[in-house]
Amino acid sequence: MTYLTALCDDETAELDKTENLLGAYTQKHSRVDFRIERFENVEELLYRIEDTNYAPDLIFMDIFMPGGKEGQMSCGMEAAKKIREMGSRAGLFFLTTSREYALEAFDVNASQYLLKPVRQERLFSVLDSFLEQEEEKRKKYILLKIDGRLAKVPVNDIVYCEAQGKTQCLHLADGGEYLLRITLAQLCSQLSTFREFVKVGAAFIVNLEYIDSLGTQDIKLTGGGKIYLPRGAYKGLRERYLNYYCNMI
Repeated sequence: MTYLTALCDDETAELDKTENLLGAYTQKHSRVDFRIERFENVEELLYRIEDTNYAPDLIFMDIFMPGGKEGQMSCGMEAAKKIREMGSRAGLFFLTTSREYALEAFDVNASQYLLKPVRQERLFSVLDSFLEQEEEKRKKYILLKIDGRLAKVPVNDIVYCEAQGKTQCLHLADGGEYLLRITLAQLCSQLSTFREFVKVGAAFIVNLEYIDSLGTQDIKLTGGGKIYLPRGAYKGLRERYLNYYCNMI
């Protein structure tokens, strides 16, 4: 499992410590991959979430950082509130030297409130619990940015995705469509957890569950839709299709 992970702390040494702890965790859990991006202030993190397609799965954030109201040093909590207001459902892990904001952390649905210095065994324990829950969630949903807000999209509702220039058109079982401002490669990465999705040529991702019939030139989908296959795509798609259904029997 790959998890986009944001580390936010104004001290480089603390960022290093957290990154090293996560590295140690992946050494013990080979199926887990943290794709880490570091932020030395909350403004940069907020910008990435609000104005780009960045949607981290986990955020490790210090509470006492410069930039709070009237010179206060608690803008980590303020940033967490803004992150939630933007629709993010990321796991929030506060790393701090004080218990002062422990109760306030519940208001932003924080996953954990950890006191520095963070002990490896403590962090590993909370990660085990959090990632186990995330794995169950990922079996059912993916998180996408739609109309400027993050939304959970049920995987079983996705029939196929078609690349349209820099926009991806997600076709749903109820006939609805979502236009996504992400690359096809980014969407493939999110759907790679689910074995029913297969990339077809350079422009399509198809849910094998919705294929009614497969020919050498096209796919006929449940509900009457049709996708024409690019040259050379049939053989590999046929193999994936047969393997998928044979393994389900």
